[in-house]
Amino acid sequence: MRAIVIEDKHLVLREVPDPEAGDGEVVIDVTAAGVNRADVSQRQGFYPPPPGASPYPGLECAGVISAVGPGVTDRHVGERVCALLAGGGYAEKVAVPAGQLLPVPAGLSLIESAALPEVACTVWSNVVDLARLRKGKTLLVHGGGSGIGTFAIQLGRALGAPVVATARAGKHEALRALGADLVIDYTTDDFVTATREFNGRGADVILDIVGAKYLSRNIEALAPNGRIAVIGMQGGRKAELDLGQLMAKRGSVSSTSLRARPAADKARIVTSVARDVWPLVEAGAVKPVIHSTLPLVEADRAHELMESSEHLGKILLTP
Repeated sequence: MRAIVIEDKHLVLREVPDPEAGDGEVVIDVTAAGVNRADVSQRQGFYPPPPGASPYPGLECAGVISAVGPGVTDRHVGERVCALLAGGGYAEKVAVPAGQLLPVPAGLSLIESAALPEVACTVWSNVVDLARLRKGKTLLVHGGGSGIGTFAIQLGRALGAPVVATARAGKHEALRALGADLVIDYTTDDFVTATREFNGRGADVILDIVGAKYLSRNIEALAPNGRIAVIGMQGGRKAELDLGQLMAKRGSVSSTSLRARPAADKARIVTSVARDVWPLVEAGAVKPVIHSTLPLVEADRAHELMESSEHLGKILLTP
């Protein structure tokens, strides 16, 4: 098969051995794969795959099952699926544990469904499972124009939560159309002041892709008993934490990475997403937002677009 390999921080299409379905795994013939910020970090040498994972980038895909490994009894060759991966999506074929498979939502194509597994599992596990977003509680989403951001805005709206998002001015109209009640231009406006003025108390849940640079300001923007879920480090890894400031809010900060979680934990998240999120997708309350679809050979171009932050929603690659 052909797959994208990382050579001197560039993405190159090469012939590589086909994957085999191990115990509890299936092999998917990939129709499309999602591009994520973590893939960029892997290409740059900052985010190596966990032990045993494919060395090729790609954390989500959709396609058709072409082989079923030992111990898999509830999947069959020819089944259309999308999947959460530990790596390997930038390829014509990928092996994945059967517990990380999701059905293609009714009404969506295989290509559209490739835009969902990573963002859906990341947002649900952090915003709903960990940070306990509920109806009426305000959600602040940083990076609202990203794949994560566009999904989080829609999920928050579907759950009945007022949604505040940060994004460049050119994306504001689109984010309001997705359900954001307030969009803040982080290049010109103070999101702390704007969020607190929005409801008079701040955000109950903050989904943060920035990391260190925003830690102190996120605590300022937090409502009493609020929760901050940090899922990215675009603004750095290390920051000083004022515990007094956090304690005064009775707040909490969590930081998670989905890729390195044990397979059983990923399977639990996938099961919950299929149960709680997929019905919202099938009802049209949450939809994939796709900026562009590029051929696999143009993976470098896809990463350039990702790094520019000019995109809105997901970037996909098709073998």
